[in-house]
Amino acid sequence: MEKSAKTISPYQKSMHPIFQAPKTIGQKAADLLTRWAGSWTFIILFFILLGLWMSSGGLLFLKYTKGDLADPYPFILLNLILSCLAAIQAPIILMSQNRGAQRDRLRAEYDYAVNRKAEREIQEIKKLLMEKRK
Repeated sequence: MEKSAKTISPYQKSMHPIFQAPKTIGQKAADLLTRWAGSWTFIILFFILLGLWMSSGGLLFLKYTKGDLADPYPFILLNLILSCLAAIQAPIILMSQNRGAQRDRLRAEYDYAVNRKAEREIQEIKKLLMEKRK
């Protein structure tokens, strides 16, 4: 059974070389944004904001049909904001995912080296036991 990074003890984190590498400001920001944008809190707040925006935009559209409003299309600004959000979020999330993949690769290489060392030690112990048996 594998342990995820969230279930690794602080002692194991301090010992594993993956967790000892310093992060740049950009990497910290990408991780923070990915953690926030992937949370239920963000999703729920985002749907509430969209609902409020569309409701108010619909009411403003009704005012426009009566000739009281200057913006003829109520959702152009919403469309612009959503497009900008997607254009900014997508590369940052991809950067964070690439960093995660790189960490996984390094972790796999480290684990492979540890396993190879353990295998050599087991073979050495086996060899000593075989010699003692003779």
